[in-house]
Amino acid sequence: MTKGPLRIIVVDDHTVMRAGVVALLASGTGIEIVGEAGDGRAALDLVERHRPDVALVDLRMPVLDGVATTTEIVTRFPRTRVLILTTYDTDAEIERAVEAGAIGYLLKDTTREQLADAIHAAARGETVLAPRVAERLVARMRRPERIPLTAREADVLNAVADGLTNAEIGRRLVIAEATVKTHLLRLFAKLDVNDRTRAVVVAMERGLLRRPAPTEGP
Repeated sequence: MTKGPLRIIVVDDHTVMRAGVVALLASGTGIEIVGEAGDGRAALDLVERHRPDVALVDLRMPVLDGVATTTEIVTRFPRTRVLILTTYDTDAEIERAVEAGAIGYLLKDTTREQLADAIHAAARGETVLAPRVAERLVARMRRPERIPLTAREADVLNAVADGLTNAEIGRRLVIAEATVKTHLLRLFAKLDVNDRTRAVVVAMERGLLRRPAPTEGP
């Protein structure tokens, strides 16, 4: 980290948004903006030229998006920290950015003080997450792991949900009853259950088994 004001670049393809961020950080924040870019490729040129402490990067941009830009900066210029500033807070977007090496993830509704504090924290090597983003990450970590079922396992489980016995499942799927039992044992192990009913319940809770909606009578 440099002495004196932190040196950052602002990367966003929306000119008005970029100008707004620059205006927010213009004075009294201990931050100097040394460059602006409207796409990831231009951002890499700026990082190579100025070696800023922090790159404030949007996710969705032309030429090179935020994730690809983050990967390049982290790989080629490890002293520059990447702080994502975006409107998107989906699990997929957050996960991609974190995996690419971003040290922080902020949303564009952040205040001037929060943004300035986050930039200083990122420059110190501290992870910075918007509250909503942190909540989503914690919820994702607590969520039971989604273990995919094979097509045949799903068929067997659907038959169990229909109330069929092992013999009836075998006849429906044209497989031996012993094979049905083998599939059931594998299902029990994957779902960490000990009986057929619980297997169906857990699979439905995890979105692994979808039952048709009941039809209304005449």
